[in-house]
Amino acid sequence: MATTLNMAMPVSMWSPTQTKTTITVAQPREFQSQKLNTLLKAITSSTTLRQLKQVHAQILRSNLERSHSLLIRLLLSSAAFSSEYAVSLFSQIPNPPTHFSNQLLRDFSRGPTPYNALLLYYTLRTCVPLALDNFSFPPLLKAVSRASALNQGLEIHGFASKLGFDADPFIQTGLIGMYAACGRIVDARLLFDKMSHRDVVAWNIMFDGYCQNGGYDRVLELYEVMKSSGVEPDGVIFCTVLSACGHAGNLSYGKAIHELIRKRDLVLDSHLQRALINMYANCGAMDLARKLYDEFSTKHLVVSTAMLSGYAKLGMVKEARMIFDEMIEKDLVCWSAMISGYAESDQPHEALKLFDEMQLHRIVPDQITMLSVISACAHVGALEKAKWVHTYVDKNGFGRALSVNNALIDMYAKCGSLDRAREVFENMPRKNVISWSSMINAFAMHGDAHSAINLFHRMKVEHVTPNGVTFIGVLYACSHAGLVEEGQNFFSSMIDEHGISPKLEHYGCMIDLYCRANLLRKAIEVIETMPFAPNVIIWGSLMSACQVHGEVELGEFAAKRLLEIEPDHDGALVVLSNIYAKERRWDDVGLIRKLMSHRGISKERACSRIEMNNEVHEFMMADKYHEKSDQIYEKLGEVVSELKLIGYTPSTSGILVDIEEEEKKELVLWHSEKLALCYGLISGRKESSCIRIVKNLRICEDCHTFMKLVSKVYQIEIVVRDRTRFHHCKGGVCSCRDYW
Repeated sequence: MATTLNMAMPVSMWSPTQTKTTITVAQPREFQSQKLNTLLKAITSSTTLRQLKQVHAQILRSNLERSHSLLIRLLLSSAAFSSEYAVSLFSQIPNPPTHFSNQLLRDFSRGPTPYNALLLYYTLRTCVPLALDNFSFPPLLKAVSRASALNQGLEIHGFASKLGFDADPFIQTGLIGMYAACGRIVDARLLFDKMSHRDVVAWNIMFDGYCQNGGYDRVLELYEVMKSSGVEPDGVIFCTVLSACGHAGNLSYGKAIHELIRKRDLVLDSHLQRALINMYANCGAMDLARKLYDEFSTKHLVVSTAMLSGYAKLGMVKEARMIFDEMIEKDLVCWSAMISGYAESDQPHEALKLFDEMQLHRIVPDQITMLSVISACAHVGALEKAKWVHTYVDKNGFGRALSVNNALIDMYAKCGSLDRAREVFENMPRKNVISWSSMINAFAMHGDAHSAINLFHRMKVEHVTPNGVTFIGVLYACSHAGLVEEGQNFFSSMIDEHGISPKLEHYGCMIDLYCRANLLRKAIEVIETMPFAPNVIIWGSLMSACQVHGEVELGEFAAKRLLEIEPDHDGALVVLSNIYAKERRWDDVGLIRKLMSHRGISKERACSRIEMNNEVHEFMMADKYHEKSDQIYEKLGEVVSELKLIGYTPSTSGILVDIEEEEKKELVLWHSEKLALCYGLISGRKESSCIRIVKNLRICEDCHTFMKLVSKVYQIEIVVRDRTRFHHCKGGVCSCRDYW
């Protein structure tokens, strides 16, 4: 007997003795709704394309292939794995309604892969041309803008015109945005000028287009045009104009916009507050930014972050940290800004320390954060920390990013591991000119000029076009290896073969090349004939070379030219004092020192760092503050005694003070890199391990000899990074071949 159960009847009312039991089957519509929800959940929970295909099969079996909501969800989910499969699904839908295809175009244009919208467009044009209407083109143009797909944009523009949609204001606005995003700002402006009616959205897109293309002055010119158009700017336009003022450094115009906002009594929401703070900060007016910031009764997160970033970019990290510490709520952006501020302000230890603290707060870093962390690690020069950062990068999915790999090359090179830098480079699935230039520069700073030159030639064989930065690396390599002729040839080929106009940095490399080779007259010729005024770095190169090669008069001339540009340059004053000291002109030495004292200028103190057991230890000259100071000096005495047995005598030529010779010998033995080395020798390192030292100044002649002899007597490799390059000492020989 067929039975049905009345779902509304309580179970207690049912009895098996009843001769007729009533059972009601769920209605088909209710069943379909349940099935629909089940399938929607299945789509949401699918993590592979195979699972989505299985859901698609269930949809077909359930006769739900006409459900638009279900199909849209399936298409969007499958597009994340395979755009071809998603478009294939769409093409199987007979006569899809226009609103359905438009919704898909909108979703694809906003998604992570805007090219999916273009694939769908070409399917529609081929199979269902009637499924395109005027509402189809704005999302398409948005997709073109995001993908910077100019050729497709030109074709879509032509097709829209053919259909008679080119007068539609929404399509016109989309076209302006598309041309601007693709770098065709002149075409964007022509379209803008032809519009019969320009609303505030059109104006904003044109303003934004100029900003995207670096035309900040054009933004201000366009704003003047807008003032006579009768269209009132809104908060979004004011934000864009203020951004242009900041980038252009036009403080007076920015102040005028601020005053206009006040007069109009416009509500200062967080966007306008941030725009004003950024404008003042980018114009270097942090006092005005701070005054405005203090007026805000409520400190919104994005506004405080803008204030913090403004201080950090100007190197005012103490003030930035005060803002950071006052913030009750902190997001990734403000953590990254503070880490970047430390990394770029010569406080890499603080950057790494703050990154560790950020992890304790369970803030997940992004690529921008990691680039700052890698930069800080490179600056510290601690290899073990560098290895940890690299592992962290790979574990957290940043290792596939091209910019991160390029930064890792530089990090390992600056941490003294050329092998690891080369390993990162060779294992990169994709390389750009920055990758090649970074590796060439890595070889250069380690004094391996031949590898740098060979890599340059390999780069050309692989059809990668070198740029100006690449040539700086190659010229730097030639300079530090004494390859004068090769350097001259590269400089000529840069101009004649590659059509690159030399910048001041390239001339600086050539001057340094001649200076190191004691071709000082040639260096002077370059200075006199180059189309740029020599800067501090160029006069500094000539000055230092003159000090090394004993050219007193020319060195004095170079130092004075440098001081004309930067009167408080401590390095120039010290070199000038040393030049006078070598000539025993003690009265002139005294005048220089009095001048420095009067101006509050002090010589940069030498500092050396060494990493041991995942800790970085710093030493100053004659440092007695380290907890193992007694053992370090005891070891230093032992090492000096060992070296004297093979002929070592402390060289006092670099100690240019009027004291007794024995005092000079004592001073030279207390140099910071010697103390760091002796700490490395007593620190329980593995026998085969290398000792790596980072010094903030150029290594002196005596310390250079000392490192070579220790590497021979103690049979260890010592790597010293000084201000300009690396010295790899092994078996009594340095990689620089005593040319530095």
